[in-house]
Amino acid sequence: MKKAIVLLSGGMDSAVTLYIAKQKGYAPYCLAFDYGQRHKKEISFAKKIAGSVKAPCVVLKISLPWKNSALLDKNIKVPENRRLSGKEKIPPTYVPARNTIFLSFALSYAEAIGAKAVFIGANAVDFSGYPDCRPGYYKAFNELFGKATKLKGIKIIAPLLYKTKKEIARLGRSLGVDFNLTWSCYKGGKKPCGVCDACRLRSKGFKTS
Repeated sequence: MKKAIVLLSGGMDSAVTLYIAKQKGYAPYCLAFDYGQRHKKEISFAKKIAGSVKAPCVVLKISLPWKNSALLDKNIKVPENRRLSGKEKIPPTYVPARNTIFLSFALSYAEAIGAKAVFIGANAVDFSGYPDCRPGYYKAFNELFGKATKLKGIKIIAPLLYKTKKEIARLGRSLGVDFNLTWSCYKGGKKPCGVCDACRLRSKGFKTS
């Protein structure tokens, strides 16, 4: 069976992406990151999601000591009830070059095991406006993938890039995703806060799906 690396964050988008990879006939190898984020809850959910399809899950521990993100520094406030259209100023929850870092590790993992695809649950419709979630970024990074490795033909697949949260929730349900195994909240409390960007975007998907 053909292999694929699936970047798994523990959230609804990456969970649906994992199930899409399975549907497309890939044997998924999940990759999650412990990158110094303020809470580790998402990592435990990533493991649960991977377990739901009996896929191996590597949790890679790295350090970003420069921080400069509300997801890394408890002194930076996570925005609440922010207007969401994808056109606002990039919020402080943006982690500098995070997807570039993650995709680079995923490319190395893919080449090491002979995988020809890296799946990522990036979305450029209902999102917080991060620059590394936009179509042009993935087009450019795919070109880099083609030049950066000895093993040729590895490609990035971002199946949710142009989908709304409503469409993602519906697709996930049709694929049998158990969304109870996912966690989206930036704050990592006992219950989702309901007011951060991630919570509100998630709620938007389920309210209209």
